[in-house]
Amino acid sequence: MADQVLLDGESVRRAVRRMAHEFSEKHPQGNFALVGIQTRGVPLAHRLAKEFQQIEGGKTLAVGSLDISFHRDDLASNMPVPKGSEVLFDLKDRTIILVDDVLYTGRTIRAAMDALCDLGRPKIIQLAVLVDRGHRELPIRPDFVGKNLPTSAQQRVRVRLAEMDGEDAVVLEKEKV
Repeated sequence: MADQVLLDGESVRRAVRRMAHEFSEKHPQGNFALVGIQTRGVPLAHRLAKEFQQIEGGKTLAVGSLDISFHRDDLASNMPVPKGSEVLFDLKDRTIILVDDVLYTGRTIRAAMDALCDLGRPKIIQLAVLVDRGHRELPIRPDFVGKNLPTSAQQRVRVRLAEMDGEDAVVLEKEKV
């Protein structure tokens, strides 16, 4: 069985645009910042900020990147390769929207909240994901979702972004035998 494209480039762009519109509706003052989770959450956060800026007539958002390598609960089985965090703004009393590509078990998001709180104490933490595939192991839910894609636990969803992979797509990878 070959890989199956679930979202093509245009579908990914529409989902990002829709999420940015939701940001505008829920935060009309633009008093929030985006923090992308390394790796693909970072370019998604920048895209969302750019879309928000176009929607809101030039209003800019602060965007940071978050490395969760040393906050993961699977360190024993995976040796982390740190990518570094870059959050150059104060988190105190600010709404922070964490951005990631795929929400699955919730463990990445738990690690991201721990890493974020090591940098400061946000007023509110919200979550934006391009794809929610279900199968949560922790009580975490996204506030903004590009697309809900029900999958089996044995399947693997891959987000490809032009900034890193040369194309935009969400792909259901063929199952390994």
